[in-house]
Amino acid sequence: METFWPKIKENPIFAILLAVLLAVLIVGLIFWARNLNKQNYYIGKSTEIQRTISISGEGKVTTIPDIALVSLGLTTEKPKVADAQSENSKTMNSLIDKLKLLGIDSKDIKTTNYTIYPVYDYPNNNQVLRGYTVSQDVQVKIRQTDKVDDVLKVAGDLNLNQIGGLSFDIDDPEGYRQEARIKALENAKQKADALSKIMGVKLGKVISFSESGGINTPYPIYAKADMGIGGGSVAPAPAVEAGSQEIIIDATIVYELD
Repeated sequence: METFWPKIKENPIFAILLAVLLAVLIVGLIFWARNLNKQNYYIGKSTEIQRTISISGEGKVTTIPDIALVSLGLTTEKPKVADAQSENSKTMNSLIDKLKLLGIDSKDIKTTNYTIYPVYDYPNNNQVLRGYTVSQDVQVKIRQTDKVDDVLKVAGDLNLNQIGGLSFDIDDPEGYRQEARIKALENAKQKADALSKIMGVKLGKVISFSESGGINTPYPIYAKADMGIGGGSVAPAPAVEAGSQEIIIDATIVYELD
C-alpha cells in the first residue's frame, strides 16, 4: 500500500480511472438499494412469473320482443305552402288520433321530421317553380306488438307515403343480459375445470373478468295476407310477426393457477 499512493500521484490518468470506477460502483449500489426497496414496498407481490389460464364462455338467452318501432310519414305537394301544410297536417293529425284510439300513448308518438322545400321543373333548361312540398314523419313505439298490424293498416287507410323502419326490440333488456351473463360464467367455469384436470393443475382465484356481446335483432317476419279480389275490396291489415331475439354474452375469465 505504501507504493500504491505514490504511483497514483505520479500517474494522473490512473487516478482518474480509479475515480471513475468508484463512481460506477457507488451508482450501482444506489440502484440495487432502490430496487430492493421497491420489492419490499409492494406487499404480497411475487417476483416469480404469474401462472394463469384464460377461458371464454358463451351465454345465450332467447326471448320474444315486447315493443315495436315504426316510422310513419306523409309528403304532400301543392302549388302553395299553406295548402300543402293544411293537407299534410290534417292527415297526420288524423293519424295521431287513430293511433291513440288503438291505445298508443302520446309519449310513444314522436315527431322526427318536418320540412318544407320548393319543387322546380326545368322546361328548356329554365327553372320554373312548380310548388312546395311539406314532409312530416313520426316515430311510433308500439308496446303491444299484436297491434302492429292495426297500426300499419291505419297508415294505409290514410294513404301515408312514408312508411318504414319497422323493428322489434326489448324495452328493458338488462334482466336478460344478466341471465345470459350467468350462463356465460358457468360455461367458462365448466371449461376451466375440465381443462385444469387434463393439465393436472388446480384453479386459483379469479384475476380478471371481461365480457362482450348484446342483442341480435332479427328482421320482422311478414306473413302472407289475402289482399282480396277486385278494386272495391277492403285491404286487410298486413300480418307481421315479431319473431324472437337472442341475447348473447361472451365472458372471458382469467384464473390464477395454484
